[in-house]
Amino acid sequence: MEISTNEQASELEIFEVGSCENGYDFGFLIGQRFSKIIQSRLSKDLILKNQLLPFAKSTHSQPLLESLIRNNQEKYPKYWDELRGTAQGSGSSFLDIMLLNFRKEILPFVTKVANDPMDDTNDDCSDILVVSDSMAVAAHNEDANVALVGHTYLIKGVMPNGASFIAYTYAGELPSCAFGFNTCGLAFTLNSVPPSEHEIEAGAIGRNFISRDLLEAPSIDDALTRIYSSEASVGHCYNLIDLKTRRIMNVETASRNRVSVHEIGAVPFFHANMYLHLQVHQADENSLSRQTRAALMTKGSKSDFLSMLGDQKDAKYPIYMTGPLLHTLCTVMIDLDEKTISIMEGNPKESKTYFIFPMSCDQ
Repeated sequence: MEISTNEQASELEIFEVGSCENGYDFGFLIGQRFSKIIQSRLSKDLILKNQLLPFAKSTHSQPLLESLIRNNQEKYPKYWDELRGTAQGSGSSFLDIMLLNFRKEILPFVTKVANDPMDDTNDDCSDILVVSDSMAVAAHNEDANVALVGHTYLIKGVMPNGASFIAYTYAGELPSCAFGFNTCGLAFTLNSVPPSEHEIEAGAIGRNFISRDLLEAPSIDDALTRIYSSEASVGHCYNLIDLKTRRIMNVETASRNRVSVHEIGAVPFFHANMYLHLQVHQADENSLSRQTRAALMTKGSKSDFLSMLGDQKDAKYPIYMTGPLLHTLCTVMIDLDEKTISIMEGNPKESKTYFIFPMSCDQ
């Protein structure tokens, strides 16, 4: 896979992991290569230090943690071994690595600390999607807690069948809780949809394991099957992008195997972090503000999409985020007609592209 890069620029590193005999070896190589970045994140992640770790060390956390461990290890043993390898390779505590990967499944059960500014920092992402006669594009802002700034990398993984994937990866986490694509012509981006407490299936399957599994899907139909059978603890939104069929689907999910699929067409579709077609009760002022702002903006070209994703007119809830708690880490543009995936850092309105990957469907 030939990669075009901007030499000036990005601190984002890409690491290729060849075909491994098992998941542990795959994770170990990643952990070893990025040990400094992983340990840096662990030392600076206030949600881990102030909420997840104290909760994990309390007696009342044990039933939840035991269920998460048992169910995810049983359903995805290879990916569980990847976590173990990542911890060992990076010289990190397995508990720390596990908690990072189950963050979304655990935090709703953590007693909130009064006046803790980190309490309400759900990861926020924004997507604009279209499939028309003139273009087929998915553009995505990867937004996260400020603790992730400087703590991400790209993993190129070679699978036993010879196919490979590239995944934007948070340090210490499974590839990928953000976006990725493979040489079967399938790509995806993700949007969190923070749930109400009664919507959570405690101790069920973690979202990081589900999206890790999508990287190995050979087709969009297979990806949908994996999502339908995922038995997720909390809901998520998957934007599935298929080169072979020139299709994009927005898939909203919730616990107890509830799924709604919206086929993207010629009318541009903006998705933030709230349910739009799956009937789930949710209130998210940040997402509602971004949805409202996006509805007012021009959406006729790829340039318009990048301008939208770079918009900061709403000072409280901008589409492009620069802190203090949430930060847009990068923007990715997936163009099915040009067969390219472009990653930009900084405001996408300025179009600083640091990686351009060709899309292919070789398998």
